[in-house]
Amino acid sequence: MEVAKQNNNNFVLQDLTLATLMVRPTLIFQEDLSNKAPFSEERYGSVDKVFIICGEDALLTVEFQRLFIQNSAVKEVMDIEGADHMAMLSKPKELCQCLTTIVSNYVK
Repeated sequence: MEVAKQNNNNFVLQDLTLATLMVRPTLIFQEDLSNKAPFSEERYGSVDKVFIICGEDALLTVEFQRLFIQNSAVKEVMDIEGADHMAMLSKPKELCQCLTTIVSNYVK
């Protein structure tokens, strides 16, 4: 919770509290992931990628996000004005709209 406060995120504190209660420990999947092959160009490249820019992200600046986009095979870029690093808390409706658009455009 301290990291979120330090990064001036734009969310309701109660939402952050609920989110921290719902986080799954990553160790549950560690064994499953250790049995999988690392990303390959063949398999990773077969998935359309969409990047959502979060304009108020204090951890990953817009400039860094755009650099990532330039160096990745991103098919589409969407923008959520006013979203911070945790868009699901700061701009949940806008994020949901983006995800709905992605599903309707890319899931067959």
